[in-house]
Amino acid sequence: MFWELDPMSGERAVDSGDPGLEKEAWISATLLEWGSCGKIAYVDGVPAGFVLYSPPLYTPRSVAFPTSPVSADAVLMMTAHIIPEFSGGGLGRMLVQGVAKDLTRRGVKAIEAFGDLKWEEPSCVVPAEYLLSVGFKTVRPHLRFPRLRLELKTAVSWREDVEVALERLLGSMSPERALRPV
Repeated sequence: MFWELDPMSGERAVDSGDPGLEKEAWISATLLEWGSCGKIAYVDGVPAGFVLYSPPLYTPRSVAFPTSPVSADAVLMMTAHIIPEFSGGGLGRMLVQGVAKDLTRRGVKAIEAFGDLKWEEPSCVVPAEYLLSVGFKTVRPHLRFPRLRLELKTAVSWREDVEVALERLLGSMSPERALRPV
């Protein structure tokens, strides 16, 4: 619940014992009010990675970063993760391209993210190195949490066969998927 709640509400959610319920409620509300807010990559039917994104209005924690606010014409890429056994195969890039395709259809101009320059282990903030490797550019430097931006007009320039592969690999977060029993 790092992004979805302000720090105080986040602590209360953890103390109450079920932050997963809060996450589910946030995803459901975002889907109903704004639309798809994530992508999941599958390899041979197994979830291999994911990315979450939304307008900054839906992410109270985004205003706490020293390089905020997110630009008015951008959507915030909150977090992303590739399961270690699937890393290095381009899934991270395909997830970002899937997000870019979705947001371009919605008329969004850019994706922004807060990168972590000192990232050492999985966390809610994406490593800046990863963001730079998939095409993001630094728009507001910082010693720890730079704000990076990906212009969508340049991100959606891949060939038709890659687009078909993306459709097979990526699934949009929908109520059915988000609530599917594990």
